[in-house]
Amino acid sequence: MNHVFKGKWISDGVLSQLKPRNVFFRQLERVELPREHTNSHVLFRRRFTLPSLPACARVYLSADDYYKLYINGVFVGQGPAPSYHFKYNYNVIDVTAYLSEGENVIAVHTLYQGLVNRVWQSGDLRHGLILDLVADGETVICSDESFKTARHASYEAMGTAGYETQFLERYDSRAATVGFEKADYDDSAWESASACLYADHTLVPQESKMLVFEDKAPVLVTRTEGGVLYDFGSNYVGYLALSAKGRAGDTVTLRFAQELNEDGSPRYALRANCTYEEEWVLAEGESRLDAFDYKAFRYAALLLPEGVEITAVSLRARHYPFTLARDLKPDMKGDERLARIWALCVNTLKYGVQEVIQDCMEREKGFYLGDGCYTALTHMILTGDDTIVRKLIDDAFSTSRINDTLVTCLDCSFMQEIAEYPLMLIPLVLWHYSYTKDKRYLEDNYPKVIALLNAYRTHYEKDFILRNLDKWCVVEWPKNFQHGYDVDIQEGKVCHEAHVSINAYYISAIRTANRMAAALGTLPYRDEKPLLDAFDRLFYDAEAGLYRDGEDTRHISLVGNSFVYAFDLCRDEGYKARFLRMLEACGGIHSLSFFCTFPILLRLAKDGERERLRKELLDEGAWLRMLREDASTTFEGWGRDTKWNTSLFHLTMASAAAFMADFDLAAIL
Repeated sequence: MNHVFKGKWISDGVLSQLKPRNVFFRQLERVELPREHTNSHVLFRRRFTLPSLPACARVYLSADDYYKLYINGVFVGQGPAPSYHFKYNYNVIDVTAYLSEGENVIAVHTLYQGLVNRVWQSGDLRHGLILDLVADGETVICSDESFKTARHASYEAMGTAGYETQFLERYDSRAATVGFEKADYDDSAWESASACLYADHTLVPQESKMLVFEDKAPVLVTRTEGGVLYDFGSNYVGYLALSAKGRAGDTVTLRFAQELNEDGSPRYALRANCTYEEEWVLAEGESRLDAFDYKAFRYAALLLPEGVEITAVSLRARHYPFTLARDLKPDMKGDERLARIWALCVNTLKYGVQEVIQDCMEREKGFYLGDGCYTALTHMILTGDDTIVRKLIDDAFSTSRINDTLVTCLDCSFMQEIAEYPLMLIPLVLWHYSYTKDKRYLEDNYPKVIALLNAYRTHYEKDFILRNLDKWCVVEWPKNFQHGYDVDIQEGKVCHEAHVSINAYYISAIRTANRMAAALGTLPYRDEKPLLDAFDRLFYDAEAGLYRDGEDTRHISLVGNSFVYAFDLCRDEGYKARFLRMLEACGGIHSLSFFCTFPILLRLAKDGERERLRKELLDEGAWLRMLREDASTTFEGWGRDTKWNTSLFHLTMASAAAFMADFDLAAIL
């Protein structure tokens, strides 16, 4: 049941006056929005009195773009998960244990980032906080003009990282707003909050879970010339928790890395094109670093002024709640190589999944549809928790408000469209049903699946074939894994030519919709045969017994045939053997990347090809290569240098665990 807020959306005197602007458009429109009010850290405080301790107290709250909540000086939680203003998440937090009899203080640190990127729906001039504190059924306080507000003066931008994903921070411990969350902080000079004049959020309870936090101590500390280097033993997503003693104005340089250079120094200019260097200005005596935004890192190096003493250090890792409910298959436990791959993938998913499925947590921080479906499925299999799968499905379909064929990156203001991604969503809906047996959820989503397929049919289908796609057809990524795919699929232009991969996805999606209809006891969505006939006429090369890349080429690629094989589209009984010989001739699974590998492994699992599946998992150029290159989390590619901007903490390849878990994967395919 939705909570009906008594509180109002509030902000400070400047941001509360802003009228929201549209950030949604088609990718090829290339709209540029001005930057205004970026990196605004807005604080809120409210004192209140409780005559006695309540038996139960909950805070209902949300903020745009993000909040961190404190009660009586203690950190309580943060959120919400990214979402669109027309379906905006609020959190419900039990705060009973944080309250005291008598005077209490609630404090909230909010951020309006203001950048158009893959992280949040920002750049839209929407900022604010909304909050109700309900104790034993009574609303004790609610967000209104009685709240005090001020800008946090500690955070100065030092440029941005990644695809303008986050502001790098210069944190100044001398600022008057340091300690704003404490009960005895003096907020008498702060202004009263203002009601937002144009508040237009439609609030819904966040169905997915909130983040959990773990403090990780360094496993190795190395004194360096002018400082110290901490190794936390693995890549994590989070914040460096640090305390130090020094003189006012002493400046500590902070560098974060996922690997070391050959000389042992941290590679803080990451392969993923993020330069992780920040500064911390100390106050007199002891100071505490309070980073607001997170990074993905293993190493932290400090350059210390003379006389500065580090008094405490840890890595505060953040991640989606994760309890492993599966084990490695019994027949795989005896192989040390498979056990190491399993541990690598499990560690990646445990510490990599955030409030949403991101492909990488540094360069983009984006909730990508597409390969995110494979990660979400694997997460559900390993944990038995379907909430992150539902988050992906629900938020993807909600983008039909933006575009009837959906968008690529969810819950953000970065407008990108990849043609395959919405079609990859459709099997996830069926996998979820096959796993959970939640028929009501399938009934809810089936009309959305049909609306999506009808939109593709209306906009792009002619004579049973998709062509003239005004969406990027990624096919396989990076480009050096495309095996010479001979179709002009360049991003930023219309792909006029009909080609094999997108049509394979399309027919497979229609077939999946028909399976949904059968599960629901209704008529099939559509006859597949005319589409398969047209597919064969246009792409099948009878002489080679394989499929051409496109209608205007004779070129035959492993990539193009990967989808035909994976989706079981060829009606020639000898095709399977021909494809597997082709895969072998090209070197095995490591000759492919994100978008071909998982579907191929799915087909092997579905066909019961256990030995072939095992062989591909043990390909020396795939996961074992990552391990030889000292991976603690899966890479964005098979090796550190297989992509020009490789993230060393990327979730997609962790989906190998779905094929290794003691679970009958074929039963849900």
